[in-house]
Amino acid sequence: MKRKALFALLFVCIATLGFAQNKSNYIPWKNGKLMVSAENRYLKHANGTPFFWLGDTGWLLPQRLNRDEVAYYLNECKNAGINVVQVQTLNDVPSINTYGQFSMVDGFNFDNIDRKGVYGYWDHMDYIIETAAKNGIYIAMVPIWGSPVNAGLMNEQQAEAYGKFLAERYKDNPNIIWLIGGDIRGDKKMEVWQALAQSIRAIDTNHLMSFHPRGRTTSAAWFNNEPWLDFNMFQSGHRKYGQRKGDKDYPIADNTEEDNWRYVEASTLTPLKPVIDGEPSYEDIPKGLHDVHEERWTADDIRRYAYWSVFAGSFGHTYGHNSIMQFYTPGVMPAYGANKVWWEALQDPGFNQMKYLKNLMLAFPFFERIPDQSVIVGKNGERYDRVIATRGNDYLLVYNHTGKPMQIDLTKISGDKKNIWWYNTKNGELEYMGEYDNRITSFDDGFMDILNNHHLLIAVDAAKEYVGKEWKSLPAKN
Repeated sequence: MKRKALFALLFVCIATLGFAQNKSNYIPWKNGKLMVSAENRYLKHANGTPFFWLGDTGWLLPQRLNRDEVAYYLNECKNAGINVVQVQTLNDVPSINTYGQFSMVDGFNFDNIDRKGVYGYWDHMDYIIETAAKNGIYIAMVPIWGSPVNAGLMNEQQAEAYGKFLAERYKDNPNIIWLIGGDIRGDKKMEVWQALAQSIRAIDTNHLMSFHPRGRTTSAAWFNNEPWLDFNMFQSGHRKYGQRKGDKDYPIADNTEEDNWRYVEASTLTPLKPVIDGEPSYEDIPKGLHDVHEERWTADDIRRYAYWSVFAGSFGHTYGHNSIMQFYTPGVMPAYGANKVWWEALQDPGFNQMKYLKNLMLAFPFFERIPDQSVIVGKNGERYDRVIATRGNDYLLVYNHTGKPMQIDLTKISGDKKNIWWYNTKNGELEYMGEYDNRITSFDDGFMDILNNHHLLIAVDAAKEYVGKEWKSLPAKN
């Protein structure tokens, strides 16, 4: 079946099934615009509603997908609990989309960009943003990828003109987040990035802004003091332990490449700003990225990156898939050994398991949560055996990737008695284990089968009712 015919059929299926199942879309910005919370760790809406960023890297969405495909992809994102899609607005200068339309028809002069009777590049970008809005999804726009800027294809003056155009066009769309940069160090062409950020901010004060950095770096290294940077973003990247490959300026130690929780700590500076892993290892991409014969990252790895980062203090998490980020389809030259068409990749386990993290984090008081490794008693494990904890005043969460025996200090939260559950990060299932005394408690060999299947412990002050003892799963969260 040809690609267009396939998606015409898929779109009909969505209209009759998918849309029917989501009659009342949750529109997050009805709670007001996004802003940084008072303690400078998280995001919230203007009315105080917490916002947990669950992202997908749909980088080539503006260039690769037509309207029907855009609608299908964004509806699938919504069904998977994703509320932010990160895109490359321009992946080159100029960029070209699936309709053969160019992003620039007169260089960086955008005065006549909208041509009568032509469905142009920016009309399609408008459609993407508007369709995302109907699905309650934010578009995190990288205005231009780092490589063309590094190649000299946009200078400081052009960045100012481009930023002005973007801000004027999209300042009133409720579902925009700006990501300056694009897989590049902030000290490369810094004057261009500053010009772009400042020109957007001069017009658009309604939307949050950050910087998407190169792999194994963090925006905090260059822009933490900039008034336009609302939150920090790091890219923990795609390398496995020991794949340093000559890099000399990691913010983390040698042979810790997979420990993305370390980047959270490296991004926690003064002034304190929220932080997120905007690009961890992707599902089904070769470890180290460039050798297609390498073993590939799996859903187990993807979950580990997500829980490690969030429990270390991130305000959300971005997922990625090798085939989805480039929207691989037959007839398109694949990058990084992609061999699965993107619409089939939407059924992969990692894409559909991220929502269980969001459901978990929104089940408890949101803004009081802190990372707290003192919850783990005794010597912690290294690498995959690291146990990581986060807690509020009356609840604590412990993620144990390998199911190793552990000792947990239940006195770190309020309450003379604690209710305990195991939470399955693969399918969101809950298992109530009972009421426990307020003391250091060992979860050892007797719990190994449960630990190996569930990975996550929930402990709550028995006087609180955040989770029902009879619940088999946590409620789905928007």
